[in-house]
Amino acid sequence: MSIGAVVIGRNEGARLERSLQGLAGQVAQIVYVDSGSTDGSVAMARGLGAEVVELDMQQPFTAARARNAGMAALGEGITLVQFLDGDCILRDGWLAVAEAHLSAHPQVAVVCGRRREENPEASVYNRLIDREWDTPVGEALACGGDVLMRMDALRAVGGYRAEMIAGEEPELCQRLRRAGWQIWRLDAEMTWHDAQITKVGQWWRRSLRAGHAFAEGAALHGRGPDRHWVAETRRALLWGALLPAVILLLALMLPWAGLGLALFYPLQLLRLMRRGGVAWGFFTLLGKFPEAMGVLKYHMRRDGRIIEYR
Repeated sequence: MSIGAVVIGRNEGARLERSLQGLAGQVAQIVYVDSGSTDGSVAMARGLGAEVVELDMQQPFTAARARNAGMAALGEGITLVQFLDGDCILRDGWLAVAEAHLSAHPQVAVVCGRRREENPEASVYNRLIDREWDTPVGEALACGGDVLMRMDALRAVGGYRAEMIAGEEPELCQRLRRAGWQIWRLDAEMTWHDAQITKVGQWWRRSLRAGHAFAEGAALHGRGPDRHWVAETRRALLWGALLPAVILLLALMLPWAGLGLALFYPLQLLRLMRRGGVAWGFFTLLGKFPEAMGVLKYHMRRDGRIIEYR
């Protein structure tokens, strides 16, 4: 099987350079898809031998759209595609392990491995993201952005849903699984990732995107057998919107009742901390507020435009 790589990015700078250098000699073709970079990424990618696709700036940028454009640029002989975000570096040995699994299991369309944060000590947010990447090994419901896929399976389901701003990989996996394909998470090192999230504002925007993804995923596939992201959407709305609204209303009418209902938050915080530690519990609960905002923002769209969170 012949492997091609599609790397997507926007103003990734040195991270993109390392990503492309890490692919050299490992794949038959490298395509870099750029979403309006202004930092010289396009020239640098060409200088490193990658084929470059520059997305039309008149249309909204999404990672899904970029991946589809990269897939379309791959040669006819490419049977497997390694998708990679421009802030990620492929680990040595990953492709051999992943290709072997696909060769031995013809029903598997997608394989992913362990993505790790390169600098988890840089911030509490990086540490939490590194923990987020540590998903269970075995057959899975979905993958992330770094993944090796069969081209024929990807084409058969129409590729990524280009208009999605987040959550495009789990949505694609829903369609692949309904078409009879399997998704597997292997016990193998796959990529280094450099989140560079050091400020609460960055974390907040990431959580907004997550809420938007929950809402859109549930709207598209929530009635299916997996109830795709229905529970996540409901939890975000309950803790981040409905309960605060009820507490505020009661505080105006029956202050003691409002105070009593507000005690649900410290109780939930203690429950989450016992389950996953202080930092995980605190940010999991706090994250319900931006997630709820993302859910509501998705449902309040009226003009069909793609929402950007920056």
